[in-house]
Amino acid sequence: MKLRFLLAAIACALAATPAQAALTLCNRTSYILYAATSAIQSPRSQTQGWTRITPGECQLARKEPLTAETYLVHARTSLAHSGPARAWGGAYPVCVKDANFSSAQGVTQPYCTAEDTFALPFAPLDNRGKSVWTMNFDEQPAMNATEAQLAGVKRLLKDNGYKIDRIDGKPDKATGAGLQDFRKRMKFAVTAGNTELFDTLEREARKKIAPAGYTACNETRDVLLLALGQIEGGRPVSRGWWTVQPGACAKAVTTPLNTEAVYLLALRKSGGTLVGGGMHFCTTAAAFEIKGADNCSGRGLADNGFAATPTKGASGYVAHIGPAGLKR
Repeated sequence: MKLRFLLAAIACALAATPAQAALTLCNRTSYILYAATSAIQSPRSQTQGWTRITPGECQLARKEPLTAETYLVHARTSLAHSGPARAWGGAYPVCVKDANFSSAQGVTQPYCTAEDTFALPFAPLDNRGKSVWTMNFDEQPAMNATEAQLAGVKRLLKDNGYKIDRIDGKPDKATGAGLQDFRKRMKFAVTAGNTELFDTLEREARKKIAPAGYTACNETRDVLLLALGQIEGGRPVSRGWWTVQPGACAKAVTTPLNTEAVYLLALRKSGGTLVGGGMHFCTTAAAFEIKGADNCSGRGLADNGFAATPTKGASGYVAHIGPAGLKR
């Protein structure tokens, strides 16, 4: 498929927007986003997610007229993307689930008590009192819909192992060649369009990155520094640091796990240990990979206690870190 044909297909796709939508969310970033929304009508709130929005497109998030007191929104990037996860949110904690969900809770409820729920920071939606509204998720530099869709193709091609130099909305030969090769490998029909392209790019990237591996999600309002300890070949190995912004996740291990436990240390960047435990590993102040956990101080290293997260032989694991520490 020629790159110019992709751009023509993008233009056609953008002509179709959700009909009769009360709240439409538009993705003007290079990432596939998953969005959740919450409607607050005291003393209750109703939260639902996840709305999948590919780069350059818009999706209906809520059908009903926007008549509640307040609406909140949060979006996070697909786990198919390599590198640090990104999130679009704010300072209002709302209980969500990893899988698609719809739930109600009290507005003043301080903790997520339902099974498999955890808090993420949502941002208020300024719909200016209107019952119908469209909101854009953006990144810098700002892109229009066509540019975002092309940048999204580039990012996902890169996630799939293609050599893409720049993630932007400008056509280039490397993207055209990579796209043509990917379509050929996936045996796309001549009539296959953008929906199939993005679905397949995400699916194939997830095989490389997720669900295998170890992901840690920061559900606090603090910036966290994370380190991991593992037993590899019978010998302790520790690695760090991953910086994780509030509401974001870090893919710390991208290869399949095959162990009963991975050990986690989480420090607040502002100071203090949030997650720690009884399994000791060596660390340093700078980025590190340290083999062995004996005589840390004698080797000029720090000795820290890590908390066990029970991966139990699974190929993938997501650790949720809340204001009180590791969520079990």
